[in-house]
Amino acid sequence: MRHQVAHMVTPHSHEAMDKIDSAMETSREGMRTLWLSLGILGTTTIIQALVVALSGSVALLGDTIHNAADALTALPLGIAFWVGRRAANRRYTYGYGRAEDLAGIAIVLTIAASSALAAYTAVDRLLNPRDVSHLWAVAIAAVVGFIGNEWVARYRITTGRRIGSAALVADGLHARTDGFTSLAVLLGAGGAAIGWRWADPVVGLLITVAIVMVLKGAAREVYRRLMDSVDPALVDTAEAALREVDGVLGTGQVRLRWIGHALRAEADIIVDPHLTVVQAHALAVSAEHALIHAVPRLTAATVHTDHLPHGADPHAPLTHHADL
Repeated sequence: MRHQVAHMVTPHSHEAMDKIDSAMETSREGMRTLWLSLGILGTTTIIQALVVALSGSVALLGDTIHNAADALTALPLGIAFWVGRRAANRRYTYGYGRAEDLAGIAIVLTIAASSALAAYTAVDRLLNPRDVSHLWAVAIAAVVGFIGNEWVARYRITTGRRIGSAALVADGLHARTDGFTSLAVLLGAGGAAIGWRWADPVVGLLITVAIVMVLKGAAREVYRRLMDSVDPALVDTAEAALREVDGVLGTGQVRLRWIGHALRAEADIIVDPHLTVVQAHALAVSAEHALIHAVPRLTAATVHTDHLPHGADPHAPLTHHADL
């Protein structure tokens, strides 16, 4: 209903230039999110790094490393959004939206590197124990880390889902886990306060485990995007929209894929075999229009028309089709 109301009250068209303008606008929104996140996490990281130098806390060092890595992931994503604004050409006929998927790979590699560094530091401190000083400052830095990361996480996830960016959502989930690992630093500080020298590096190892869990989730999201995975509910929505078009007798194969933070579709529809070429073409255009307004983030659709022999089941799979 929301899409139908917006369609009625908002000036729109399906010209290629309008679609490019829309994609550029969402990219600007993503850029604002990234740079604001970079500023917040950068400030948080600097505060924590100063406390690490003062206290020598390994747990806080691991959290600082993770926050720094999370802040720096804004850079490859920013580059991806910037590259994705370029118009399609004869070499890159679908545009440059896939740059965002490459940025997702960079994020996964960054998370993996930060987890390895945090683990090495924690193990070294277990083998070579040292006292942690200025525990009150460590506790304050932990709370600052949690607040900064949770704010950034909510902002990134909300924007990523709104504009359809899996890489931005994955980065937001990464920031959210950072927030809880920041709170875990309080446990290390508490243990050190009562004389448990092993508490700080053990918490550092726990933070490493948390980073690995984030790595698993982010890698899964990026893998699915690279493999052209979409939510099956979107396919159901597309098929339902096609069946509601007057003149469509049935549907064949419906395929969706993400290109950057926009969807493209290919669909087969069954039509009356007695339609003229002009009538069948008009029906394909109507089907495309229905798809674009039913499926969120869908910017283009290619509709293939086919007919079945008299008496055949319109719900049976298509064996051939003709492009119109």
